[in-house]
Amino acid sequence: MVLPSVGVGLVTASADGIPQRYRKVIARQLERIERGVKEGPYRPDWEDLKRHQEAPEWFRDAKFGIYFHWGVYTVPAYGNEWYPKWMHVKPGGEQRSYYEYHVTHYGEPSEFGYHDFVPMFKAEHFDAEEWADLFVQAGARFAGPVAEHHDGFAMWASELTPWNVGSKGPRRDTTGELERAIRQRGLKFITTFHHERTRTWYPRVPGWPTTSTDPELRMLYANLSEELFNQIFLAKLGEVIDQYRPDLIWFDGRLEEIQEPYHLRFLAYYFNSAAKWGREVVVTTKGHDYPPEIAVEDIERGRLNHLADFPWLTDDSIARGSWCYTQNLRLRTTQEIVHELIDIVSKNGCLLFNIAPRSDGVIPQEQREILLGIGKWLRVNGEALYATRPWLAFGEGPQRVVGKGRTLRDVAYTWQDVRYTRSKDGKTVYAIVLGWPQAKEITLTATRVEAETNSCVTLLGYEGAIRYRLNGERQLVIEIPPLAEGQLPCKYAYAFKLAGFRLALHPSAR
Repeated sequence: MVLPSVGVGLVTASADGIPQRYRKVIARQLERIERGVKEGPYRPDWEDLKRHQEAPEWFRDAKFGIYFHWGVYTVPAYGNEWYPKWMHVKPGGEQRSYYEYHVTHYGEPSEFGYHDFVPMFKAEHFDAEEWADLFVQAGARFAGPVAEHHDGFAMWASELTPWNVGSKGPRRDTTGELERAIRQRGLKFITTFHHERTRTWYPRVPGWPTTSTDPELRMLYANLSEELFNQIFLAKLGEVIDQYRPDLIWFDGRLEEIQEPYHLRFLAYYFNSAAKWGREVVVTTKGHDYPPEIAVEDIERGRLNHLADFPWLTDDSIARGSWCYTQNLRLRTTQEIVHELIDIVSKNGCLLFNIAPRSDGVIPQEQREILLGIGKWLRVNGEALYATRPWLAFGEGPQRVVGKGRTLRDVAYTWQDVRYTRSKDGKTVYAIVLGWPQAKEITLTATRVEAETNSCVTLLGYEGAIRYRLNGERQLVIEIPPLAEGQLPCKYAYAFKLAGFRLALHPSAR
């Protein structure tokens, strides 16, 4: 990431005409950040920041987290979460015309702007306790909100902007409620940020709200100078760090929109704050917007096609297309998601999984059922994923992710596909078969048994004995018990636990 080097100053007197009360609060927050940066132990310097452990043990153990695209953009519930942008683009090239939809249902953007949706975002049925219970039932080990999307509306009670859930719309601190509920259940709390591009994201149409000189509207639509926008970007991060102490901060792409000193100060302030809290925290970015020694790489709607020697993250969604709730949302199947999670973990990754609540705060039943299905599978097989590490090979079988290291998620796995994980002490290997075997036995072709000591094979969730043998290549051959569908321990995938074996990678698998 190549960024310009400039100094970080305080909010200027003119400050693009934003209200004075916010200029003062922004200045105070920046001063607080500067003090925290100077206190150490981390300095705002790339080399010094590399002393930070980018992927602490809790993150490597967690494997599965949940977040949610929930905000003002769910009120029109049309297209996707980019509605605030596309409603300002007249027909010409887009797959669907958001502008025409907006005019038909609400009027011209000059008459009904995106900000007019804010009072309609009431979250009247939002229940943080219920959401957190659902996340636990789904098997998540970390969870939290999209703190701010590209639209510029803060989903926490902020003093830095009038456009926040505490002052408008729900008029409650939804992030604060979630943080308390999620932590009370033993999960790590995360916040994701997508606000690095807001200033260049909104189309600037003369006479429409995105070009308004109204002081408050300028703050929502980021109709601001680059300097002030950078300052607000940093101040918002600092405020969320101070108020909610997130264990993980996730960034969307385009971090080059923000100048280098603001990134350095964010990282130093976050790491220094975490040192005071006595916590290990994680930052994730798309690609390598931050050096890999500092931040975990995130791959949007994709994953690696090989076993990596570094921890990484996929963010993917419960739906195809839109990340937020929309009319006629096209949901994926529980099996697809379980298979994706297994494949990711086998390659040293974790999954951050997005759901799409309605604007009123309800998580639709169809989405709840998918989450509960994932959780039901994990209750049987979680031992084969949580707190594991990669084996010598990620797997075997005909279905492979193709492409230059990344792909879209649609891979139709079968019972002939196997994914491997191992316990952290290396004494146990799990062979996860992505479907109930349609044969009397399966051969784990990637394995070569070097030795056996009190060895046994068990099937997680099944109490019966599992017989095995070694073939002439010393590959492990597992006999499949003759179970009817109603007798299977779970759905979707089946984890065979291999204990007491000293396993090597078979030469044919190398």
